[in-house]
Amino acid sequence: MMQQIAIIGAGIAGLAAARKSRAAGHACTLFDKSRGLGGRMATRRAGDWQFDHGAQYVTARGPRFRALVEEWRAAGQAAEWFDGAFVGLPGMSAPARDMAEGATLVTGCAVTGLRRDGAGWTVLTAEGPADTPANGGFAAVVLALPAPQIPPIIQSAGIAFGELAGVRYAPCWTVMLGFGAPLPWREEYLRPDDGMIAWIARNSAKPGRPAGKETVVVQATADWSRGHLEAMPDAIGAVLLPRFLLASGLRAAPDYLTAHRWRYALVEQAADMPCLWDAAARIAACGDWCLGPRVEAAFDSGEAAADAVLNGI
Repeated sequence: MMQQIAIIGAGIAGLAAARKSRAAGHACTLFDKSRGLGGRMATRRAGDWQFDHGAQYVTARGPRFRALVEEWRAAGQAAEWFDGAFVGLPGMSAPARDMAEGATLVTGCAVTGLRRDGAGWTVLTAEGPADTPANGGFAAVVLALPAPQIPPIIQSAGIAFGELAGVRYAPCWTVMLGFGAPLPWREEYLRPDDGMIAWIARNSAKPGRPAGKETVVVQATADWSRGHLEAMPDAIGAVLLPRFLLASGLRAAPDYLTAHRWRYALVEQAADMPCLWDAAARIAACGDWCLGPRVEAAFDSGEAAADAVLNGI
């Protein structure tokens, strides 16, 4: 019998849970506070500029995720960038739309809690119940969120997951640079030996990216990002731009510059289990924080959460 399942968080873990639950014949509603899908597998667009400002690529080691990446490639949604590193086409977020096919999407919706109404769950926001037809009748809930965002929601549902306390993340400041003219720099990516910058990608060198403009993504180290976590984006850009120019040997001034803070960017200490599941409440929690700091880990955790739900409803 078809059941309604609420999935809170439309990053790769939530999308994987939705995809597997839909394949088993259940109806899924995906909630996300952002307007887009994919979580940190994200693409930022600003006018003619386009940047992969979250996950820079994915790798595929296990058979399930390898098969999915091959599906993306066959559909023209992904391509190999270098040495087993795959990127979405035309941006990192592109495969997310395929994973969400068939699910009801409720975006721009910040979930604050859960309430059990009879046999079903209601998803709550600060303004009251989320406005979607299945609300109040969800047989199960999957929380596919960063670990620190889960406790207030499950507390409202009267449950706790003690394993969340041990999860640790590193933040990351990302600077996006746009250049209207070609750069005399043909490196596709750099990993500087630098205490401030961990990664530089010539975003425009990735397969399928728009031609004619140069875009660069600069990601700060975890320690530096942690020490400047509450700084303003303009101040971050002003510091990391000259550091980037030094590392790259360039002298060009960008035509576009902005910075984005990822507060929960990289899992430093995982829960070391595929997902969390409360059978009595029918609530699961999943994410890369369960298994490790890779997109594939988020996918595997989302599928594990779907398995727990499918076996429990």
